Amino acid sequence: MLGQKIREYRETKGLLQREVAAELRVDTAYVSKMESSEKPVSKGYLKTLAKLYGTSEAELLTLWLADKVFDVVKDESVGLKAINFAEEELMKKKKNKQ
Repeated sequence: MLGQKIREYRETKGLLQREVAAELRVDTAYVSKMESSEKPVSKGYLKTLAKLYGTSEAELLTLWLADKVFDVVKDESVGLKAINFAEEELMKKKKNKQ
């Protein structure tokens, strides 16, 4: 999810992977692996990527978290049920804060 999105942003901006790598201070191979979801995107890079691509850090963080959740539940038979339960709990917490 996040890898695909950051690839789309890079291509839309007309940037090369080596240019993104220079901004992140990583090698080009790492950028390639992030975009193909072979390697996870480090949370610490989200702010730089958001600024580079002119998008919100919140959007990238949402996708980063979605990738984490997906990785945990993707092979579980009750994965979707667990996600739904977690969503209910988050809604309860949000309601209690108001």
